[in-house]
Amino acid sequence: MNGDEEAIRPDAAEGDIMAGDRRLARPDTALPDWHMPDASYRPVPIAWFAAAFLIQMIVLFVLFVVLLGNSGWVTIVMASIATLAIGGWTWERGMKDAGPAWQIATLVMLALQWAFVSLGAAARL
Repeated sequence: MNGDEEAIRPDAAEGDIMAGDRRLARPDTALPDWHMPDASYRPVPIAWFAAAFLIQMIVLFVLFVVLLGNSGWVTIVMASIATLAIGGWTWERGMKDAGPAWQIATLVMLALQWAFVSLGAAARL
């Protein structure tokens, strides 16, 4: 650094930079105290996808185990209802505004998990 840059940049050890009664920032911090960074929660499609995957996995597992003594049709119908409800909930959360690749991946994932449970229940038809 040359002498001009040292004159422009305040020393971090001197403390806060004051502008009247406002603390702008210490030279070693990124933002002044009055600047509100955009830290609001903006979910992304992978969050909706992961939530749908995990919730469906748990719900279908519980349904499969609880309905072991019943006909396979009961399990398949209940798994279908649960899958449609989880899919609708995921769509309303924001997946409808996501890219087509995320939408397709979500539909395929929901269908595959449903098919896996239905295949397992098919032995009890």
